[in-house]
Amino acid sequence: MTDHPDDPEDIPVAPFPTPSPADPFPPLEGEAAEPYLDDPAAGEPPSAMPPSAGPPSADPPSDWIETADAHDLPTAAEPGINPLLALGRFAFPPGEPPDDEGVAARDRRWTSRAIVVATVFLLIFNAASIQNWSRQQAPGWMTTTVSRLADVWVEQIAQLGADQPRQAVRDGYETARDAEWAGGSPRPGSAP
Repeated sequence: MTDHPDDPEDIPVAPFPTPSPADPFPPLEGEAAEPYLDDPAAGEPPSAMPPSAGPPSADPPSDWIETADAHDLPTAAEPGINPLLALGRFAFPPGEPPDDEGVAARDRRWTSRAIVVATVFLLIFNAASIQNWSRQQAPGWMTTTVSRLADVWVEQIAQLGADQPRQAVRDGYETARDAEWAGGSPRPGSAP
């Protein structure tokens, strides 16, 4: 019985793999054949080192440290030190600490970035406040221009849906403000 019923059963199974009589990789021009690779009886490969006359000589005294012990060497990194960080500090050592002008410039850059991020965030998610502010100002050319620009900006932001978080917070606040709390009287002007 076989795994393949369509195969004829009368094919004799030959031993696999069969040794190839010819070398599939003949030596290149000028290259000597290496018989020790194919025939274990041919012996070991020729050594590149000439045979030595006697035992190896001892190390010179300047190379030997008698108090050295291989077991004293660390086998793992110290705990808490990342080897990649240590390599980075070795390859790119930190520069000199900045002087007072450098610290002040760094602080100004950080403050400028924080102000820009906060302004962009408020322009996108709190655009209705510009509209409300412009309506509270005295009429004039400047407030009319700001009011018109704010109206267009609020419409564009509403198309993106960026006004929904502000409206949700506002609706939640008004619902909580108008709610009737246990033990208290309802606010005047709220629906019963």
